[in-house]
Amino acid sequence: MLIRQLQLEGFRRFDAAQLSPLPGFNLVTGDNGSGKTTLLEALHLLAHARSFRGRVRDGLIRQGSEALQVYVEWEDAQGATHRAGLRHTGSAWQARLDGQDVAQLGQLCAALAVVTFEPGSHALVEGSGEVRRRYLDWGMFHVEQRFLPLWRRYARALKQRNSLLRQGGGPALEAWEYELAQAGEALTDLRDAYIEGLRPHLQDMLPRMLPAAESIELGLHPGWRRQEMSLADALLLARERDQALGHTTVGPHRADLRFTLQALPGRAGLSRGQAKQLALALLMAQAAHLAECRGEWPVLQLDDLGSELDRQHQRRVLEMLAETGAQVLVTGTERPSGWPVDVIPAAVFHVEHAQVLGPLPLEE
Repeated sequence: MLIRQLQLEGFRRFDAAQLSPLPGFNLVTGDNGSGKTTLLEALHLLAHARSFRGRVRDGLIRQGSEALQVYVEWEDAQGATHRAGLRHTGSAWQARLDGQDVAQLGQLCAALAVVTFEPGSHALVEGSGEVRRRYLDWGMFHVEQRFLPLWRRYARALKQRNSLLRQGGGPALEAWEYELAQAGEALTDLRDAYIEGLRPHLQDMLPRMLPAAESIELGLHPGWRRQEMSLADALLLARERDQALGHTTVGPHRADLRFTLQALPGRAGLSRGQAKQLALALLMAQAAHLAECRGEWPVLQLDDLGSELDRQHQRRVLEMLAETGAQVLVTGTERPSGWPVDVIPAAVFHVEHAQVLGPLPLEE
């Protein structure tokens, strides 16, 4: 996957801006607050239908603008050109993909695959289970056709059961519990299979990202005691408690990705630096798994790499990324200190006064 052009209007500090990244490495430099991260954020918004820095109404739309607009043009592995655009007012959105109106933002997300490592990515290790569920589900969304229909089926049944619980139950409750259990068991099977496919890629990434860990074991907490009972039985046992609370307390919506590091403590005992290294390993493993399944690497984005990793780890990451052949966008106030210029050439773009300059050569 190769981004050819990115345009944005009314997005944070940019009235209008354009970036035309090249194949391989692209370094976007600029002072703090210049807007370089916004370029990555705009591409992430199109690919994930959400920003990694907050909600659309929380400052994404430039002051004085009615809406933000993002347009991207890219090539797939077969060389076909695709175009997508998104307009968001903060309360309503409009989108187009290859000249057609988009009814659901999931259509954009399915077409454009972007993996982003940014300062908040350590939440993948240190944060709540919701962050790790989102990580798993994004990966499955791109490689497993059965995922989205199952997820929608489960979400609909969950919504109906929660509504009935708040109303005190009723004759329809058992029917929706049956539907919830059927969809939930199938969804959990898909998550188990996805983790199994992810495991070898993570084992490959870990020695470069977090060598002190030596090895890692991945597992899924499904959201109920699956080894002891079916989801249908778990829902029945939890019904009285769930009625008192007004929501469903067991099921795949409470699942979590769990990992055990052979030579390091659990995630609560990791340093912030180790958490970032593990998060990057998880993201890179996901990107490699997607490339294996789809035959093309997603676009890789690393925001402020120089401040997130030390010099030694920067070089390891950059060399590993160079081996993939993927298109990579890296931001920083300057060239990361670990960048091996002699090994990894890059185009440079500089953001200054809300303008994007470049591409320029990467100097020694």
